Amino acid sequence: MYVLSAVGSLIYPYPTLMSYTRVLPLLLVLAIAACTSPNDKKAQLSSANVAYYSRVWDVAINEGRTNILDSAYVDDAVLHTKPEIHGKAKAKAYYENFVTGFSDRKFVVKEIFADGDRLVKHWQFTGTHTGTFFGIPATGKHISVDGTTIAKMRDGKIADRKSTRLNSSHTDISRMPSSA
Repeated sequence: MYVLSAVGSLIYPYPTLMSYTRVLPLLLVLAIAACTSPNDKKAQLSSANVAYYSRVWDVAINEGRTNILDSAYVDDAVLHTKPEIHGKAKAKAYYENFVTGFSDRKFVVKEIFADGDRLVKHWQFTGTHTGTFFGIPATGKHISVDGTTIAKMRDGKIADRKSTRLNSSHTDISRMPSSA
């Protein structure tokens, strides 16, 4: 049965094949997305966080482009250092010390693991102390520091970070023997 509209066109009482071909791909995508398990979603989040977090440190420290930190941290970020640092502007200022304090610096993530929004990394920082570093004048010493960091992400940005240095402390750089 067909109905004639007021403007003279036919109105079909049932959906046509044409309307199904438009809607079917959307329904298929929605069905697949709905079938993604919580574990799959957590694995995807973990993978995205690892990739982003690793890139941030490569750009900020190795390339010296600390401007990436303006968008890498949440506004109320916390760095558990002594003294503790609050806010993304202060977090950026903290890491700028590594860029201005060391030439030939290299930051390597040796291992990194994530579980959703939490990450753990084992890292190594090397460089020659040729500039002021947290108030310590240049010593010309080459250093190598290994450490671990535990970080928490929020909305794809760094929210909280705790690091432990395994073999030295940057506050002792003026007394450190050269590693070169």
